[in-house]
Amino acid sequence: MRVLVACEYSARVRDAFRRCGHFAFSCDLLPCEGDPQWHLQQPVEDVLGDGWDLMIAHPPCTHLAVSGSRHFHRKALEQAEALDFVRLLMAAPIDRWCIENPVSIISTAIKPPTQTIQPWQFGHGETKATCLWLKNLPKLKPTQIVPGREPKVWMMSGKDRWKNRSRTYQGIADAMAQQWGTATLPPVAEQLCLSSVFSRRFA
Repeated sequence: MRVLVACEYSARVRDAFRRCGHFAFSCDLLPCEGDPQWHLQQPVEDVLGDGWDLMIAHPPCTHLAVSGSRHFHRKALEQAEALDFVRLLMAAPIDRWCIENPVSIISTAIKPPTQTIQPWQFGHGETKATCLWLKNLPKLKPTQIVPGREPKVWMMSGKDRWKNRSRTYQGIADAMAQQWGTATLPPVAEQLCLSSVFSRRFA
């Protein structure tokens, strides 16, 4: 498959799919932490129509996550722009996609997530509720349930806290590649397209 991993600089999801034999590229405004030859350092909007079979997208959660709800009253414009970006990703001409985000206002402003997963279901003894919005993809199945329920990511500190918190857990990246990249996926079904919703907003 041609796989686009949108808004990823760590290369964890991209490389997991590449290890499974797929033509996978990451795309982000930031430089890649992995091999740069498989990274598109540019706006993802410019490549959404390039014939991808699958997209895994990690839209920035700064203005969306409910963990920052105490600041919502001060950033209505930023929040609206962040939601429009999510709508743009969901309306992309790609048959299968996964939008990943922490618990956020996407659930109420656009639609509820298809499922919510935790790192401890995939080999990492930590808690970090992660929501997945799925189109033509099966729900992820836990691969390794382990003990440990400490919110280590939430307690991180330092100037690079935002980067460290945004990296996908390796166990989750591997599960995405193994379950969506090697198994027989269900046929593509026609679903409600959000492009009309996105278009009306800018009409």
